[in-house]
Amino acid sequence: MVNEKDAIEIIFYAEENEIAIWLDGGWGVDALLGEETRVHNDIDLFVEKSNSKKFLEIIKEKGFSEVIEAYTTTDHTVWKDAKGRIIDLHIFEFDEQGYLVFEGEAYPPEVFSGIGKIGDKVVKCIDAKNQVLFHLGYEYDENDVHDVRLLCERFNIPIPNEYK
Repeated sequence: MVNEKDAIEIIFYAEENEIAIWLDGGWGVDALLGEETRVHNDIDLFVEKSNSKKFLEIIKEKGFSEVIEAYTTTDHTVWKDAKGRIIDLHIFEFDEQGYLVFEGEAYPPEVFSGIGKIGDKVVKCIDAKNQVLFHLGYEYDENDVHDVRLLCERFNIPIPNEYK
């Protein structure tokens, strides 16, 4: 479980080392909403490949170990510490046109245009429209339904058919 204090602490690991990160998933949604709306099992972070080695060294020093999951790839890894806090890490690159490339797919730069808050901490995250789009194409759970409905309501985004 990653509570507000944990989320801010983990974000600070990157910031104090001048590593840019963007939030995705549940904490990314709650940051956009400006409030914690549910319990979070993990924190989803995007880190640029050029900073990934340094960030991995930092979280290892902080007691995180890699957890091998069915979806683990070179660009998507999961890390857990003794307190049970989980970091779902997405490693991406920017291409020549400024698009972010993750697991072979290119996304426009505005994907990273979201600004939110966790407590009093201002954070960068996936924007609301793309948060909703990133919730499509897989078997979703009640947290996904919760997140998508809140984003659609708050940001006047049509609810995708698979969530109706």
